[in-house]
Amino acid sequence: MDITEIIKNALIFPSKNLETLSIYAIFTLLAAAFTFQGIVTLILGIFDLKNLIIGGVYIAIAIIIGFITRGISIECIKTGIDLEEKFPDFKWWSSLTTGVNKIVITVFYFLIPALIAVFIALITDVVGNILNVFDAIALEASTLFMGTYENAVSIASFQLFASLAITISAALIIFLIFSFFQAMAEARYAHTGSLKKALNLIGSIRDISRIGVGKLVILSVLIFVIVTFIEGILALVFDHLFVLSILTIVITPYLALFAQRALGLLYSDIV
Repeated sequence: MDITEIIKNALIFPSKNLETLSIYAIFTLLAAAFTFQGIVTLILGIFDLKNLIIGGVYIAIAIIIGFITRGISIECIKTGIDLEEKFPDFKWWSSLTTGVNKIVITVFYFLIPALIAVFIALITDVVGNILNVFDAIALEASTLFMGTYENAVSIASFQLFASLAITISAALIIFLIFSFFQAMAEARYAHTGSLKKALNLIGSIRDISRIGVGKLVILSVLIFVIVTFIEGILALVFDHLFVLSILTIVITPYLALFAQRALGLLYSDIV
């Protein structure tokens, strides 16, 4: 399936499954509501143990609902892989289990680049350079001759800037690359139902090579552009007609399902 067909199909798909879209939208709204209420209640719980417990319960409910919504997103990927035009019947316990596994996949593909980023930070000596800046400032502040250590502060600051620039740039690139690996892993899980295969990093890399790096990147960019454009237009509309902002309750889930459907259709090429 070419990219144009993928985009067209994915854009239309949520409108053909209004029941699932409604369920997804409601659960997304509930997760946000319980999270907000939970945070507020936890803050009040600093002074009241009862509120602390209730806040914890709210957060737990929000997490469970979040698992379910993530499970639905994996099921959306599967419909694309199987080229199905209809969602399977909603089963919250199945979506819950699937959502938990999606979180495991997310953590796995976040942890690896995070560790690599920390390793790069150690190589560039970010912490050491931060301490050097404080040492240089302390020396300048302690001297009776202002400006004696001005060069030391400048040098230390430049070294810190250079190490941070290298570390942050490398980290952004690594996280971007692993986001593609994670997308393939989620598609592998949606297709096979096997968490073990989803956590197979080499397998995810091979899937990308089979699909084509160029095709994956182009589709990802198009999805990003489409979502950003639609949300930008809506933001302008909502700015003038605030009452219409309630539409985000449906539009945001719609765009999320669009993106997941597109991923599934892309992955169907190698199934």
